[in-house]
Amino acid sequence: MGESDSVMEVSLLALPKAVAELRRAVRDRFGDEGGEVQLCVSELMANVIRHVGEGVPVTVRVARAGVRTRVAVSDAGLCVLPGVSAVTVHDESGRGLLLVDAVAVRWGVERGVVGKTVWCEVAGGEGEGGISP
Repeated sequence: MGESDSVMEVSLLALPKAVAELRRAVRDRFGDEGGEVQLCVSELMANVIRHVGEGVPVTVRVARAGVRTRVAVSDAGLCVLPGVSAVTVHDESGRGLLLVDAVAVRWGVERGVVGKTVWCEVAGGEGEGGISP
């Protein structure tokens, strides 16, 4: 896979319909083996919609390098930095970052001059090597 095929960057508004469109774009660009990547894109976008606000501008970047794929979702919200929280079997939400934590090799949050980027790295790309933060 060439360099242009290994990186996808999209700027869009955080809307519920965008989640399915992003999953489809990831599948089209990276193939069916990107199921965990699609899950991470979905969950990180859903967090922006729920915690920052529907319709805010976001940038989603998915980059494959070696055996890892890095997903990064950037938004302008700094009100609360995301974290994994305890949920019970009766809770109807709150599992997004638990899912990301379960499938990702690692994940984190970076503050920017304006906003933040929530990122994760998923194993299983092509070739050898890795991605540094």
